Amino acid sequence: MEQINWLEEVTKRKDQMIKDTQDFLRIKSVLDEEHGTPNAPFGEGIDEALHYLLDKGSAEGFSAKNLDGYAGHLEMGSGNDLIGILCHIDVVPEGDGWSSDPFGAEIHDGKIIARGSLDDKGPTMAAYYAMKIVKELNLPLSKRVRMIIGTDEESDWRCVDHYFKHEEMPTMGFAPDADFPIIYAEKGIADFDMVQKSDQVSDGDLLLESFSSGRRYNMVPDFAEAKLEGKANLQEMVNDFQEFLHKNTLEGRGICDEDTVIFQLEGVSAHGMEPDHGKNAGLYLATFLQGYSLDEQARQYINFIHEYFVGDSRGRSLGVAYRDDITGDLTINVGKLSYSSMNGGRLGLNLRYPVTNDMEGTKKKLEEICEKFGFELTNYSNSSPHHVDKNHPLIQTLQKVYEQQTGEEATLVSIGGGTYARSLKAGVAFGPLFPGRPDVAHQKDEFILVDDLVAATAIYAQAIYELAK
Repeated sequence: MEQINWLEEVTKRKDQMIKDTQDFLRIKSVLDEEHGTPNAPFGEGIDEALHYLLDKGSAEGFSAKNLDGYAGHLEMGSGNDLIGILCHIDVVPEGDGWSSDPFGAEIHDGKIIARGSLDDKGPTMAAYYAMKIVKELNLPLSKRVRMIIGTDEESDWRCVDHYFKHEEMPTMGFAPDADFPIIYAEKGIADFDMVQKSDQVSDGDLLLESFSSGRRYNMVPDFAEAKLEGKANLQEMVNDFQEFLHKNTLEGRGICDEDTVIFQLEGVSAHGMEPDHGKNAGLYLATFLQGYSLDEQARQYINFIHEYFVGDSRGRSLGVAYRDDITGDLTINVGKLSYSSMNGGRLGLNLRYPVTNDMEGTKKKLEEICEKFGFELTNYSNSSPHHVDKNHPLIQTLQKVYEQQTGEEATLVSIGGGTYARSLKAGVAFGPLFPGRPDVAHQKDEFILVDDLVAATAIYAQAIYELAK
């Protein structure tokens, strides 16, 4: 067979592909359960985007299926084996501060600017056109190719759960929803709470009325506040707090009012996959309070935080530190901290663990420490790690394609985050973000370069053919 110039095939269809991408991005496919229906559980916008893609695919000769508004798929080819391309059409809310309409899909300086342009509607359209090119070239395939279209990736992945209750698992596949070259390993992710059982509010120079910091397990808290009452010299405490802030290059303030003082501290937010990239406001404020004579219940709570989490994002003090050569260190992010004198304290933790780590053993150690210090481990949830062997045919094929299309080495990457690829038994994340490009997903003025969209489409087209031929 004559060698196919995949980039040339994409370029022939570029104008229509860009127009279709813009039309797709103009649909505000943000989760809206309040107005959901039995056939559109996540709201009108997401349902409209799902129908847009399914109707387009059906009109262009793909086999289309809608699974109750939770997910859908487009399929071509025949054979027992199934190649999956896992995409999603839901997007996060637009937020503020955009320089243009976040759902206008305007093109400026070679960039398509819109919410979802990078995550994941732009790449979804690239994958769709890749399938379309293979189909229109009438290339012989020995396997089926199926684009699986998710609708709830940005929230709870209910789309995937529903889909695989009713449909088969692909033999192998990829998710165009991350970085190039190839993400072949993802850490496991466990969320849980440690809840204080003690109710020993007793005498101390200071009563900790309340302490709060953070709202999400997977984010480093950037603000913390504590309210205390007591007989101590509160103004002196405020002065000490200012020195503490200065020493640690932090912003904040202390406010005195008779026998009450409020401390507010600003940290630096970061994704929970690497807590050391941020400054955890809750942990800093706990460090400051640890030096004072608090009531017994508060003292136990603050001491627990200080002993096991301050300055230690790797679980060394907890006795659960672990690393492997595939995905690196186990990490722990203290994403939520709360305390009241009436109810005691609580910590919300996000633990990301390497693919070879024994999470059941880790959990047992954590439960033993909780029991020893008057805490209880609750609200535990776990998403297992994901790893495809570097010698798997999927990896070998995608490496060959990427290197042929770009002339660059297709290195294998492991991450602490989670992508849609972990929904597949043999799946990897594969683009669309090229090395060196800024990751603007979920940010204002999110964009994808037109040239990168074209290049990614050529890579996906060849990859689909090579995997399914």
